[in-house]
Amino acid sequence: MSAKKETLQFKTEVQQLLNLIINSLYSNKDIFLRELISNASDAIDKLRFQAQTEPELLGDDTEFKIKITPDGIKQTIEISDNGIGMTYNEVMENIGTIAKSGTAAFLEAMSASQQQNTLTPELIGQFGVGFYSSFIVADKVSLLTRSAGEDKATLWESHGDGSYTIEESTKRSRGTTITLYLKKKEKDEADYTEEWTIRRIVKEHSDFVSYPIVMDVEKDEPIPDAEQLLDKEGKPVGKTTRKVMREETLNSMKAIWVKDKKDVTKEEYEEFYKHLSHDWNPPLTQLHMKLEGVTEYHALLYIPSQVPFDLFNPEHKHGIHLYCKRVFIMDDCEDLMPEYFRFVKGVVDASDLNLNVSREILQQDKLVRNIRKNLVKKLIELLDNMDKDTYEKFYKEFGAILKIGIHTDSENRDKIARLARYQTTKSDGKLISLSEYVANMKAEQKDIYYITGENMTSLLNSPHLERLKEKDFEVLLMADPIDEWVVQSLTEFEGKSFKSAEKGDLDIDKVDDSKKEEFNALFGFIKSRLESKIKEVIPSTRLKDSASCLSGNTYDMSAYMEKILRSTGQKAPEVKRVLELNMEHPLVIKIKAIYDKDRDNPVLPDYSDLLYDMAVVSEGGKLDNPSRFTKMVGDLMAGALNV
Repeated sequence: MSAKKETLQFKTEVQQLLNLIINSLYSNKDIFLRELISNASDAIDKLRFQAQTEPELLGDDTEFKIKITPDGIKQTIEISDNGIGMTYNEVMENIGTIAKSGTAAFLEAMSASQQQNTLTPELIGQFGVGFYSSFIVADKVSLLTRSAGEDKATLWESHGDGSYTIEESTKRSRGTTITLYLKKKEKDEADYTEEWTIRRIVKEHSDFVSYPIVMDVEKDEPIPDAEQLLDKEGKPVGKTTRKVMREETLNSMKAIWVKDKKDVTKEEYEEFYKHLSHDWNPPLTQLHMKLEGVTEYHALLYIPSQVPFDLFNPEHKHGIHLYCKRVFIMDDCEDLMPEYFRFVKGVVDASDLNLNVSREILQQDKLVRNIRKNLVKKLIELLDNMDKDTYEKFYKEFGAILKIGIHTDSENRDKIARLARYQTTKSDGKLISLSEYVANMKAEQKDIYYITGENMTSLLNSPHLERLKEKDFEVLLMADPIDEWVVQSLTEFEGKSFKSAEKGDLDIDKVDDSKKEEFNALFGFIKSRLESKIKEVIPSTRLKDSASCLSGNTYDMSAYMEKILRSTGQKAPEVKRVLELNMEHPLVIKIKAIYDKDRDNPVLPDYSDLLYDMAVVSEGGKLDNPSRFTKMVGDLMAGALNV
């Protein structure tokens, strides 16, 4: 009788999670075996790494392997490993936490439960969603595990029907054994207890796993002479062979990254990517390279086809696995890849790396810095040489992340800027490069004009662009938050300076000084009325059809940057804006006429407020008193309608 046993209920989301896995993520049922083999491989990786500093964890069991044991009579299949194993609490944290989570909560739970030991690699797929793919083929799943260095084992079982049990148990050796009690086989479905089926799946999906995947196989072996029956003349009588069970290795164990790329098929690249990333979508492309010389290393890097759903989670791990002579070191080697390439997955195998390396040592390692420099260079070249359609797919998914490099990587800033793409006032919704923009500039145009904001439609229709459009000058529409930092760092491109359409002097039109003189008194009155909100009222060189807009001085913070800071809980500095008025607009002209006739007219303060509120609304800002604004607009409409 076990000393400790619990029966726990899944939350209602678990059935949704299982349905998602079974019906959406894994259209090919064979994948369950790949996922369980991958988890077993991860568990051995973790033990090998930990044993570098704690060799006593291995004991006498130093031959790593993953064993598959099918049973056609009982209709079960068993996958076992002699890896790190798990304690009772780790089973509760890793499997129980996932089981009790929905898709978004699953990520949060995994992030919260991750260990903080800098020397311990966090294994992305360790009994993650892939473990639950077992329920594609099984009515019941049993997991028996014993952590390396522990005496007690843990047994976890579930039918996937809303509950699971977990109890203390016994196990002869460390590691994990998962037993699937298979569902009744439908007609024409694969029999997962048949030898040839298992061989096929392992060869197709897991041939590259670096540990032996073994299975007991029935073989014909010669009967030894000493046991052979002989006739009077000494000749063998009866059968000369007999059936015996022998353990056979099913996979080649050839690390795919050390192969010559001409010897690797597309299918092999895709299967290794799935093994590495636990992403069921094929990658967009890969970079396979080998560097020889003073620094020697192999690298196989993948660009995913879609943004990983946890990419923007603060606890998201970088996807580079670091090896030394095929010995696993860590799976979150952020020192090998900058932040703007954090979506890249892959393996780097450096033969000259110190096996006892820690994360702190990595930061000081010249070899690691050199590898990182070369990888970044090759990735930028890979993107630069992509065909247009493939690059558009990449940029749609990862463009906003890539642009972080313009702000953070001064060494590669210009190269990354050439990879940036933007919609413009002339591109009809398509993305163009900065080089294309410069090539399309008008002969009289001196600067690269841009505007930042969160909504593409409002940017395209911003009043700040009216005169620029009239001049037929193209304007970059920057709708990613990172673009605010891009224009701070990238002050020029191909000899052309960047100029904001909403800040500073656009230097495209001169103000009519005589006309400005006529409006000075009114502008002074409006400034005194709005003194708490604005720092100046000036005639606009931006506006053509609108009555008013707000602008800033050249080095002021943009309205969008203020909004970004406030949305992240940061306090934006108080910067008063400039109210620009269109001296040719009928509304401004009529307000001037009222002012010239009677400077004490009570409508003038209201109209001053209205001009300011209109400017705020036009740039997507938030009004302090929206009810007053709607009332004033309603009154004006009522007075203008002659029914």
